[in-house]
Amino acid sequence: MRVRALWGAARRLRLDTLVARTTIVLILGIATVQIVGLQTYRASLSADLSDATERRLADRLVTIKRTLAGLPEELREDAAHDLSSGAIEAHWSRDERVVEADSPNALWVDLQARLIELAPELAEGGLTIGAQDGLASDPHVALISMRLADDTWLNVSLLSWTPRIPGAPQTVMVVWLIAAVALATAVLLVRWISRPLAQFAEAANGFYTTGKVATVPETGPYEVAVLARAFNDLQDRLARSVEDRTQALAAVSHDLKTPITRLRLRAEEIESNPLARSIAQDLDEMERMIDQTLSYLRGDRSDETLRQVDLVAILETVTDDLIDQGAALTFAGPRSAVVTGRRLGLKRAFANLVGNAVKYGGTARVTVAERSGRVIVLIDDDGEGIAPADRERVLLPFVRLESSRNNATGGFGLGLTIAAAVIDGHDGTLTFDTAPSGGLRVSVSLPGPSS
Repeated sequence: MRVRALWGAARRLRLDTLVARTTIVLILGIATVQIVGLQTYRASLSADLSDATERRLADRLVTIKRTLAGLPEELREDAAHDLSSGAIEAHWSRDERVVEADSPNALWVDLQARLIELAPELAEGGLTIGAQDGLASDPHVALISMRLADDTWLNVSLLSWTPRIPGAPQTVMVVWLIAAVALATAVLLVRWISRPLAQFAEAANGFYTTGKVATVPETGPYEVAVLARAFNDLQDRLARSVEDRTQALAAVSHDLKTPITRLRLRAEEIESNPLARSIAQDLDEMERMIDQTLSYLRGDRSDETLRQVDLVAILETVTDDLIDQGAALTFAGPRSAVVTGRRLGLKRAFANLVGNAVKYGGTARVTVAERSGRVIVLIDDDGEGIAPADRERVLLPFVRLESSRNNATGGFGLGLTIAAAVIDGHDGTLTFDTAPSGGLRVSVSLPGPSS
């Protein structure tokens, strides 16, 4: 259970944010610099230690050789023993004790050249490095034989060595401490820079759904302040454009309804009842077309504020009205499903969707469910459905699909467009699929109050 909880917490972390990506880049950069720096440091330190060790070895060999050369023969072995220590064990003898190996050890060959370079005195009379007699199979033990002036030999047993590179835990700790401070500073800096970007997104969403300008503070870094000024100016221009368009449409609507009203009054004076009814029906259709066009152009922007509404109550009202008109319709769902939205806008959208299902499918079924903090509404009908290739096009304004919807049933191609605009204005999604009965399934997903 603890592992699942940790995995769930990790999945909830957003790695696509500016802060997360900056943190990842900084961690990778610091880790790369740390690894490369430590490797370079260790390589440099290894070279320095090897050089220092070889110099010390050369100095000790020179000291031993000079000391033995100045002593009588009977004292040389004891002096060699006294001068031995650590990895060096010196002996004096009258013969050379180095055994030539079949394949020379590259380490000893390099050491021989290095010792002669550091102390040419060692090579006077001859200097040989090879395996010790009797230990030829041990690559870690070698013997350095140096000829003295009286043709006796100084034989020094030497263990192969690897210079010990001291660890650097304190260095690593200090580096990572500095990196942690730099990382925290960078995260705070990125949060400070990216905070206005979140305000831009919030203001843009608010302007889209309400049509009201939400001014973004023109503060922060120079580039962000310039962007904020441009964003606020854009909102003002769009708001004025929408207001001008709305006023123009209202004027057109008023101007059109006035002659329609006059025509309706004149139609009542026609003696032919069938002709009068036909004219009245055409006038009603014109008024509905004007109202739907204005509703589409207004979209979901209204003076109605966002609040907690019961979507089940809205859908029950819509379905009850259609059932009272004789529609074959069923509804199933929980007692309530609360969402944050505008009641009139949602009622208009679902009235269009359910009305279309009844009109074009004959019978319809409305189902409500709550899943993962969202409210899902399914509207199934028994009609011909909509071909997959036309499911995006049908949401465009004034599009009517004669192949899937009977043109004789009426409509202006705005019902689905208006519903889609309302659902989108509530941060929801509207999709089409095939119902289990073969008809059309309309799926609407809206965020719950805690989403």
